[in-house]
Amino acid sequence: MSLIPRTTLTLPRTLLTFRSFSCKMSSDSPPLTHSLTLPSQLAADAEPVQIVAAPHISSSQFRSAIDSSLFKQWLKNMESETGILRDGSLALKRVVIQGVDMFGKRIGFLKLEADVIDKETGKKVPGIVFARGPAVAVLLLLESEGKTYAVLTEQVRVPVGRIILELPAGMLDDDKGDFLGTAIREVEEETGICLKQEDMVDLTAFLDQSTGCRIFPSPGGCDEELSLYLYRGQVDKEIIDQLQGKETGLRDHGELIRVRVLPYEKLWRMTADAKVLTAVALYEMAKREGLLPPLKT
Repeated sequence: MSLIPRTTLTLPRTLLTFRSFSCKMSSDSPPLTHSLTLPSQLAADAEPVQIVAAPHISSSQFRSAIDSSLFKQWLKNMESETGILRDGSLALKRVVIQGVDMFGKRIGFLKLEADVIDKETGKKVPGIVFARGPAVAVLLLLESEGKTYAVLTEQVRVPVGRIILELPAGMLDDDKGDFLGTAIREVEEETGICLKQEDMVDLTAFLDQSTGCRIFPSPGGCDEELSLYLYRGQVDKEIIDQLQGKETGLRDHGELIRVRVLPYEKLWRMTADAKVLTAVALYEMAKREGLLPPLKT
């Protein structure tokens, strides 16, 4: 498949400096426990944060959870410049590790409950966390014979009990932060289209730097942060026809994916996927503000 490349757009991201924390393992068992001291809670009267395993969590799962990039990044987020612990009005007292789901040798999902206390009122702030880490999605637009089409994936989504039309998307496989590389790989795996890095536009980079230039789809319960990318290209009509209904995905990983191609002007009404609707909004606003480079012909 041949897609016409175009100019790369590069915008700076906010650079955050995080401070480290010290950890001390407890020999008490059962239950499995762990304690740590956060930089924001180094006052003389501050107590170490207690990390506790739920009864069904094994010793190896508990240790993997504490050592995981998901858990460490969650702590760093709370300690960052815009973190909830930064000004000292809130305190993290206790964390219960409730669930650990492995993706091969690494943790894919982490479920925990955090006791974050408002110092002024002494009340607990809601703190159920489903940690899955950073992810990417791509708004893939193809122009053919004067019309613009969006390339989507139709996937079985057990959590909502439905088949959903979505953007090609996926989680980062490690903590190296290769958002763009992951986006390109996911597009190829889910649609069969091979893209180049220089052809991509980071839509989330248009956000104000104070946001961290990421999207949080469900911050009330999940730590997932999304980078949304755009690709625009021109293709022959036969490519559109070949993509429609194509079966893709990594079947050995349980992915049941079918490619769907829709006219772009109908896209915003044809799916309830938040990734699609957010990407469309960012794309349209960036286009209105003249932030997008012209499409090469």
